[in-house]
Amino acid sequence: MKNINIVFAGLGGQGVLRASDITAEAAFLTGFDVKKAEVHGMSQRGGSVSSDVRFGAGIKSPMIPAGTADFLVLLDASQKEPNALSCHAGTVIIDPGVIKIEDLPNPKGLNVALLGYLSTKLPEIPEENWQKALENNFPEKLRESNVTAFQVGRQAAGK
Repeated sequence: MKNINIVFAGLGGQGVLRASDITAEAAFLTGFDVKKAEVHGMSQRGGSVSSDVRFGAGIKSPMIPAGTADFLVLLDASQKEPNALSCHAGTVIIDPGVIKIEDLPNPKGLNVALLGYLSTKLPEIPEENWQKALENNFPEKLRESNVTAFQVGRQAAGK
């Protein structure tokens, strides 16, 4: 299997880091070597936030080299241009517009819904490992709404 490179990009407070944590954990639970890096910028004031997640058989660096992202997951469409150098012609861009906000139990679950969408593009990671990672990253009172958001994302992708 080739290594997979995923860039998550959004604005402070949108759950970029939580989404990358869940993805990294799901890949780790599957048995992959996983590396993760974060750029916070002015995140506390709603500024740009990005996080790289890399997984596969042998990952040397947590940073995704320019032009090698397999996926760009945007929590805010405005972050497409600032992260364009990570992409190549075949990069799959997952835009927040693929999710209908009104289908979510809570609009703050957009990050998890986008993970559900992404999960359908990563058959290497079984759904039960995504579910376990979700369980491990949310307190019990938030689990149900996040599991629902994840399923909304999977349904939006046609799964």
